[in-house]
Amino acid sequence: MSTPLKQRYFEDYRVGEVFEFGDELVTEQEIVEFANRYDPQPFHVDPAAATVSSFGGLIASGWMTAGIMMRMLVEHFISREAGMGSPGIDELRWLRPVRPGDRLRTRVTILETRRSSSKPDRGMVLTLDEVLNQDGDVVMTLKGWGMYRARTLPN
Repeated sequence: MSTPLKQRYFEDYRVGEVFEFGDELVTEQEIVEFANRYDPQPFHVDPAAATVSSFGGLIASGWMTAGIMMRMLVEHFISREAGMGSPGIDELRWLRPVRPGDRLRTRVTILETRRSSSKPDRGMVLTLDEVLNQDGDVVMTLKGWGMYRARTLPN
């Protein structure tokens, strides 16, 4: 595994590189507060109702899990100097529920890099982003593109 380098430019991302980072404790209070505001389904906001749901207990909204992952990406992976946003994601999967007391981390694998032909001062980086819990179980995956400023123009 490589060490995340926050000052990376497009040329510095290599296909096959893997980065792992973050350690976020998910609390019941955070789950309920997030869900009350953004995803108020009973198994996210009501611990009693959640016990009789198909999940057998309170679980975090998948959108909360995605938000936690995004925070980790900003703190540990996305270059402040070269990051230019994202044109979007190709795939998002919630594989396992996230529960109060879970500790989450993120693993990023570089799948593809492509310099822009119309704007050669930048390039696209396709990543597989995985959120893992404390047991190493993958709870969420996301494949998405990031845009990064290039350090140099092609010859």
